[in-house]
Amino acid sequence: MIESGLERVIPAFRSVCGEDGVSLSEAVREQHGRDESVHRCCPPDVVVWPRSVEEVSALAKICHHHCLPIIPFGTGTGLEGGVGAVEGGVCFSLRNMDRVLDVHQEDFDVTVEPGVTRKALNSYLRDTGLWFPVDPGADASLCGMAATSASGTNAVRYGTMRENVLNLEVVLADGTIIHTAGRGRRTRKTSAGYNLTNLFVGSEGTLGLITKTTLRLYGVPEAMVSAVCTFPSVQAAVDSTVQVLQAGVPIARIEFLDDVMIDACNRFNSLSYPVAPTLFLEFHGSEKSLEEQVTVTEEITRDNSGSDFNWARDAETRGRLWKARHDAWYAALALRPGCKAYSTDVCVPLSHLPQIIVETKEDLVLNRLTGPIAGHVGDGNFHCIMVMDPNDQDEVTRVQEFTERLARRALALDGTCTGEHGVGLGKRALLREEMGPMAIEVMQGLKATLDPKNLMNPGKVL
Repeated sequence: MIESGLERVIPAFRSVCGEDGVSLSEAVREQHGRDESVHRCCPPDVVVWPRSVEEVSALAKICHHHCLPIIPFGTGTGLEGGVGAVEGGVCFSLRNMDRVLDVHQEDFDVTVEPGVTRKALNSYLRDTGLWFPVDPGADASLCGMAATSASGTNAVRYGTMRENVLNLEVVLADGTIIHTAGRGRRTRKTSAGYNLTNLFVGSEGTLGLITKTTLRLYGVPEAMVSAVCTFPSVQAAVDSTVQVLQAGVPIARIEFLDDVMIDACNRFNSLSYPVAPTLFLEFHGSEKSLEEQVTVTEEITRDNSGSDFNWARDAETRGRLWKARHDAWYAALALRPGCKAYSTDVCVPLSHLPQIIVETKEDLVLNRLTGPIAGHVGDGNFHCIMVMDPNDQDEVTRVQEFTERLARRALALDGTCTGEHGVGLGKRALLREEMGPMAIEVMQGLKATLDPKNLMNPGKVL
């Protein structure tokens, strides 16, 4: 944005959200120009902090009139460069819109503003007997999670954001406010018209600014049991996963860590798990149902040569058990102090999971790369946590080439280039390969209809 352009719009922005609601500070702009990814910082020209949907709409109208790009910002925990202002413009930081608006306990739903994070919502719900289970790891904002179609460790039982968003309030590029399922609607199902809600879930800020989301809630389980089990091979671990699901066990979490990842976790947390392919499992339900789930799962895993079972029932022991999985990112970084990490993110049909993990491990060894593997194997999604020296250009290039090979390997096995992180900046070419030219053309047509001036988070996804 040229200086004279700034001079024209800043007073208008301040008239909407006050002196404190607008910042031109370099430090603030840089803070809002990056997320947790390896993509370089692209600071916006100005950051604004609206306090209501009316202010978001008014600010969007100003941007639309002056043809200024609009970049939504939640907590900055994304992993694909989705908040970078690659064409400059205005960052809409939505943290001041942080109200939990409507909790309907009897209907198991809640409506929140974009400044509400996952942990803040569950803390608010603590005394209701309800919780929101979608857990991407980071304490992300719930509207940001909707924008990226996030999921995480609990998705095998509770689904992703796509299955758990009932309605969205969205501000379009020209400031128009819409409700994707109709104002105030929060039914569990509908056959009314096009599915606008899921059009915006996963749109990564390229179609509009999400200013409210209505979410499904769930009853807090009466009891939880966790377990860790070791296997002689990747095939045995994944076979166990498939058979547990085929047996109809309503398992809450099945997480896979390869031998390199387990070794890193052992070192980082002073643990002593066998260095071998490992499953972390968790069961939710009544005491009686858990007994049956655990019995069936233990039989299946033993039939697949699973061993070294560690069971945990009380919250403290379960917390210690899961600490290894939750600390996987930091454990991987600790393998090479001073280096940076990049988490890949592919998803394939379950039957192809052993093949892609084995081929990926061979690729890592062949190209002298450090990439421990951790995955949400219950839904075929896994990550290589690539640890690299950002100052070693040869290694950076090898990592980039590896991640593209991994994504194309997933596509060749009927999978996707991103299971939960989104497309952002880095996977636009891969999206074209995955969807095909006609589907991309339809997406571009939708984008042109909703955002004809290409102001909403330009340069991302398409």
